[in-house]
Amino acid sequence: MPTRNTPWPHGTPCWTDYGASDVEAAKDFYGRLFGWEFADANPEYAGYLLATRNGEPAAGLSPLMSPADSPAWTTYFAADDARATAARIREAGGRIVVEPWDVAPLGTMVIALDTQANPFGLWQADQHIGARVYDEPGALAWAEAAVANPAAAQGFYSQVFGFTFRGQADADGAATFAIGGDPLGTLGALLPGSPKGWTVCFGMESVEDAVARVHAEGGRVTRAPEDTDHGSFAVLEDPWGASFSVRATPAGG
Repeated sequence: MPTRNTPWPHGTPCWTDYGASDVEAAKDFYGRLFGWEFADANPEYAGYLLATRNGEPAAGLSPLMSPADSPAWTTYFAADDARATAARIREAGGRIVVEPWDVAPLGTMVIALDTQANPFGLWQADQHIGARVYDEPGALAWAEAAVANPAAAQGFYSQVFGFTFRGQADADGAATFAIGGDPLGTLGALLPGSPKGWTVCFGMESVEDAVARVHAEGGRVTRAPEDTDHGSFAVLEDPWGASFSVRATPAGG
């Protein structure tokens, strides 16, 4: 089981959390799908829950901040300095929705929009580094974005995080992005069945089994399983309309 005990490098997708309209129902759905257990809600953090896999933090879950919001997953990128990164987001033409917020003693968070109004988060680690289990079933395994203007998005994220992009080798025309090392995810054009903006991707032993289970529990398949250079993927919606994807990732990473 791949685990991490130190802060993720700057710009790495390091955490994800879910805003739920029905917390108990979401716990049941995702707990059974990904094999998660949940820590008790802490009143100090507005009912925020940690979803764990084999005892290691894998994701977060909380009630929606506003009844007007829709259930959704948020992708967070590691930031060595959340305030400095927020300033770069503004300089690149993005917008800060939630100003740097010290969630003491866990870390500092920011919620932002890129130049195409796609939301994402920043996380500057303190006691909470983000995901401690990754790239295995039930854990964060990839990050992907589908946008209206890929060239503009590449320019924005390069300026903010220092991403480099490698061609458009995938069948769907998406470019991989990295920070000097292994690919961290893909960024490409909007395609049928792909939700706009960032989609969190979780590992699964069998993409086909995940599709069947989501469908059986009232969810929806928006992009059928397909093989890519980075493994078998499918894009799904949970019963409340929130998009996420799954990637074939054998147990043990």
